[in-house]
Amino acid sequence: MVQVGSKTYSAKEEDIERKWYLIDARGKNLGRLSTVIAKILRGKDKVTFTPHVDCGDFVVVINAGEIEVTGNKMENKLYYNHSGYVGNLKKMNLEEMLSKNPGFVLRHSVKGMLPHNNLGRRQLKKLKVYGGEDHSHKSQKPEKLEI
Repeated sequence: MVQVGSKTYSAKEEDIERKWYLIDARGKNLGRLSTVIAKILRGKDKVTFTPHVDCGDFVVVINAGEIEVTGNKMENKLYYNHSGYVGNLKKMNLEEMLSKNPGFVLRHSVKGMLPHNNLGRRQLKKLKVYGGEDHSHKSQKPEKLEI
């Protein structure tokens, strides 16, 4: 039965108000933190969520180098990189990757939880990850988000 006069709300890009959130990753689990960040970046925590519109907020993550994982993932989880040349496959485990580039680990995890199209790439640009305490987004006055 269709109700007469009821319309589905569809958000428009110009009507969206974006907030800035600050998340401290020290001692947080990688997967659980990534799901929360992906939900905020997509805008699924808002009542005005529209799947085909980028209606998410900005997220600044500090202390990404001090993230935790369970089990033996520090030694067993591998990240692969291939240049395209024969025999040039490089592997690095999670522990090495966190020491070399802590932001990559979290960004890579969140990227897999976003849509794999132009919309997902635009949403990923709103994620700012820093290995230490300092970040350059103080002027945006991000809200501290406890997870």
